Amino acid sequence: MSNPQEELLPPNAEDDELTLPRASINKIIKELVPTVRVANESRELILNCCSEFIHLISSEANEVCNQRSKKTINAEHVLEALDRLGFRDYKQEAEAVLHDCKEVAAKRRRQSTRLENLGIPEEELLRQQQELFAKAREEQAREEQQQWMSMQAAAVQQSNALIQRPAQSDKDASGGGGGGGNSSFVSKPSEDDDDDDDDDY
Repeated sequence: MSNPQEELLPPNAEDDELTLPRASINKIIKELVPTVRVANESRELILNCCSEFIHLISSEANEVCNQRSKKTINAEHVLEALDRLGFRDYKQEAEAVLHDCKEVAAKRRRQSTRLENLGIPEEELLRQQQELFAKAREEQAREEQQQWMSMQAAAVQQSNALIQRPAQSDKDASGGGGGGGNSSFVSKPSEDDDDDDDDDY
């Protein structure tokens, strides 16, 4: 008799290819019960139940398909399989999903038809798209180059202004601070000199 704990262990690499993605199952669990902590063993059990359910429905749908001498399992075969296996409660939700899938497929067909009505092959549309992307990249590179040149010009102008500022300061210092020419060397007669001249007379 097999150990129940061993059945809950993750399958090996070969069996793992036949199971649902664990990330998807974990996401579904988190959306359904966001406030409940689910143990890893329970997650593995849910994963195994989901895989077994899919296998069961697929086998029954394949049986329905064979009985009707069809080579492709379609949605009606799956819905009948749900009926046969006693999962009628799921049938309404399955039909709603089928309706959504048909709407998406019809929308894609309409988009494809619009492209075909343009009379332009898909390869040509792709080439035009690539040309637009290339032009956009060139325009962006040109704008970046112009911006860089403007920044360089501003930096050079600022550097020249900083160089000229000390030179102007040195020139002002050597000029004596404003009297101009030789006027700073001419002494103004004082009142004492006038008094000395009076004494001579």
